[in-house]
Amino acid sequence: MRLKHIGALLTAALVFFACDDTTNTLGMGMLPDSDGMSAHTITFDVTTHSYLADAVYAKTSTGYVGRFTDPEFGAYTSSFLTELNCTDNFKFSETLPPLYEEYYSGDTLKGKGTRVDENVAGLKLILYYSSWFGDSLNACRMSAYELNDRWIQERQDGTKHYRYTDININDYKGTLLGRKAYTAYDATVPDSVRFATDSNGNYTYSPSIVFNLDTEIGQKIYDLNKAYEKGENNYFDNADNFINNVFKGVCIQNDFGDGTILYADRIDLQFQFRFHYVDSLGVALKKKVTDENGQIGEDSIYYGAETLFASTKEVIQANQFANSEKLKEKAEEKNWTYIKSPAGIFTEATLPYDEIYQELSKDTLNSAKLTFTNYNEKNNYKFSMDAPSNVLLLRKQELKSFFEENKVNDNITSFTAIHNSVATNQYTFQNIARLVSTCINEKKAARDKAKEEAGTTWDEEAWNKKWNEENPDWNKVLLIPVNISTQSTGTNSTTTTAVEHDLQPSYAKLQGGDPDNGGTKLTLEVTYTRFQE
Repeated sequence: MRLKHIGALLTAALVFFACDDTTNTLGMGMLPDSDGMSAHTITFDVTTHSYLADAVYAKTSTGYVGRFTDPEFGAYTSSFLTELNCTDNFKFSETLPPLYEEYYSGDTLKGKGTRVDENVAGLKLILYYSSWFGDSLNACRMSAYELNDRWIQERQDGTKHYRYTDININDYKGTLLGRKAYTAYDATVPDSVRFATDSNGNYTYSPSIVFNLDTEIGQKIYDLNKAYEKGENNYFDNADNFINNVFKGVCIQNDFGDGTILYADRIDLQFQFRFHYVDSLGVALKKKVTDENGQIGEDSIYYGAETLFASTKEVIQANQFANSEKLKEKAEEKNWTYIKSPAGIFTEATLPYDEIYQELSKDTLNSAKLTFTNYNEKNNYKFSMDAPSNVLLLRKQELKSFFEENKVNDNITSFTAIHNSVATNQYTFQNIARLVSTCINEKKAARDKAKEEAGTTWDEEAWNKKWNEENPDWNKVLLIPVNISTQSTGTNSTTTTAVEHDLQPSYAKLQGGDPDNGGTKLTLEVTYTRFQE
């Protein structure tokens, strides 16, 4: 009889607390009086402070480049490097489509060309981007460098330090490939091009920045590939061989301008060659009449271009974010806390597990609700940052492994929440009871084992002190801005496929901080059931 009523109470309590933002003691009218069981709510204090994130793990296919100075948080500069992928057993095409249309006599086979010679006619490095942060008309300039031999050593480092945003890009800069001035919004592109669509209604224009490279670089790659075709090397067997022996990759840096961050989607290395249009017999087509005497023009020559090597998810891409000292000053403020991206500030919270265990060790924990409230900040600046849309609540001691191992939230020691910017201006974690239980049981298991081993020499106070010294982060969690990727698994159903650090500019100022220096404590709201002896 008692077990049945316990199950009914727990179900009712969970439904009640999941649906209502304010919890109160549940009335005993839910159960027969003879059972002597009651449900209650109790609150515990939570202290918080800002945690300066010197670097974050950033495995991403987006490259960030530019400089932006925020009046509140100071300046940060972003640069990135990327390798270029090479398909297995790569060989150059013998024919390519023309860059533009020309008309020739007998042009029914237009496009079926033959290469004029073995010379590379042009080489372009093209950076494509779909969006940016900041001033779209701000004058900027970026430089492109080929990666050096030191990068080859770094990419083989098993620690994969290059995935962290404190990587020093300058260590891997080799030969300067080119510089290009730009604005994020290219006003020279006509609307007819900018808004052109394909047969499916998709835009065909992609904003890009084009570097015209020395054709000698392309010629070297082409000649090595011809040697590969003869079996003289294995450089084009796969991407690793290509990167180690032919072209290591590129580094992209901002070297002028402040106020714009580009989000680069892809880097392409595009080759150009000269081709003849030919007829069905392979004879070069002639140009149509070109003068008043009706003379037939010279043999046709057209330029064909193709992207042959590009940055992809299969090769390494690394981002660097360098912040000014002002970010550290903001993290040291005591009256509140911050979360700031990219690679900026987290909020660290200390949860009162010992107090919860002492108070509720004989009771059943039903739910634990933790809320972070952010201040309404006035946007007095033209390009102000918004609050992060998604945050991750994670045990501090799991920070490194969570992101390096590409984990997703398990709702045991890691939870996600969406910013409620309309109603409450909060990040609310409705139930972290499993986190509380996991951490309490972790310490309890260690204590019980140590007590058994100590026997009559057991000293509770000494052991507890030692435990806290050896496990300083066991009761701490971090609030982290993240990007969440999902995949549809059916009607109105999705599953999380990736949780990664948010690398776009955002921040929120949160209630909390040091209570002894003008800050306030947060509240952990716990509901539990208790049997009356």
